[in-house]
Formats: sequence, structure tokens, C-alpha cells
Amino acid sequence: MENKPPEIAIASYVGKLLRDNFGKGPESVYVSIAGPFIIIHIRNFISPMEEALLKQENENVVQNTREIVFQSLVPEIKAFIKGLTGIDINQFYFDWGMSNKSGVFVGIGNPLDEKSGVIKEDFPEKETLNRKIVDISAEAQKAPESMKTFLMNDRILLFIRDGILVTIEKELIRQGYGKILKTTKRILEKKFLHNYDFESVIDRKISDIFVDWDFALDRSVIVFILKPNI
Repeated sequence: MENKPPEIAIASYVGKLLRDNFGKGPESVYVSIAGPFIIIHIRNFISPMEEALLKQENENVVQNTREIVFQSLVPEIKAFIKGLTGIDINQFYFDWGMSNKSGVFVGIGNPLDEKSGVIKEDFPEKETLNRKIVDISAEAQKAPESMKTFLMNDRILLFIRDGILVTIEKELIRQGYGKILKTTKRILEKKFLHNYDFESVIDRKISDIFVDWDFALDRSVIVFILKPNI
């Protein structure tokens, strides 16, 4: 039997895992591997029960349930990726876009685990994009102490921000309010991100924007999913 490319194998595995745990799998799973990054984009993924809850404006219930279930699946996904590619994922981020029935998972491995793919760290729109992301970060919490931006391929833009938590947020996390804080920050930042016309900067349509945090590392990832040029 011919071996599948790792991207296809991971997509098949994740699709089955979600179907087994939610009762319905996604319409499509797109996997991109470049350097130490693995990004998994999921389209048209929602169960009948979740759809009913969303119609009753219970998005938080759906988000919280997915968070609980998916946290239990992360070790399985990481183990599968390591066995298949050798990439040891030490950071894992995820977010859902309920309006588009979509989601994204971002795995970051050891920098030495750069197995395939070419990442563009320099491209014409980078400086303008970075300035706006810094402005949005400052408006929502504070400007990041450092930031890296990667054009993974013609479909994915990845921003990694470090040092963005303010003192009161760190105290809320210590007091056990991290879950509420993340939910609030996600709503606020996504509103700012969607309100700015990034499409005019990159001259591309953006189909999805995702954001997540690792509070222990004081790190956040933002992912833009770009529509293919026709």
C-alpha cells in the first residue's frame, strides 16, 4: 500500500477523531506543515446538537463543550503527529469560528524539528501588517514585547506575539479566572481584527481569523486563512 503524504494522513486522522467524538466530522481538513509549525484548518464542522444550541444563541455553551472535549484529544493528536512526522509538538493552540463552522489547530514543535515546507518571513506587506497587529494588541491589552510573522503558504498567515498580558490579567489567571479571561479576550480581539481592512493590505480575501493564547508562556497566535487566488 502506498504511503500517504503526512498532510493527508493527519487530515484523515483528525477528521475521524472529530467524527468519533462529536458524532459528525468536518467537510474538509486542510493540513500545512512548514518548519516547526503544523496548522490544521477545519471547514464546515458542527454537530446537530451544536447547531440547535447556536440557534438558541448558546454559543458559549458550544465553545466551552468543545474546549473540554478537545483538550482531551490534544495528547492523541500530538502523539499521532510525532509518530508520523517525528515533530514533537510542545505548544498547541486552537480556536473555532462558529459563524463559518470552521476551526484551526496550531502545533508548534522544536525549531530543530523542521521537516518540510518553506516559510516566508519577509514579504512586502509584512511591515504594514505588523504595525496594525501591534496597534490592535495595544488597544485590547498592550503591545507585544516581541512578534514574529510567517507567510506559511498562499493560504495561511501566522502571527506569534509574546509578552502581551497586563498585570491585572496575570492576577486574574492566578486567581483561577483564566477561562473567562480567554473568552473575553477572544471576543474583543476578534472584533478588532475583523473591523480592520486587512484585505486591502494583502490584496487577498480573508475567509477566517483565529486567535488563541498560552497564558503560561504569555504567548498568543493569530491565524489568517486566505482565500486562494483564482
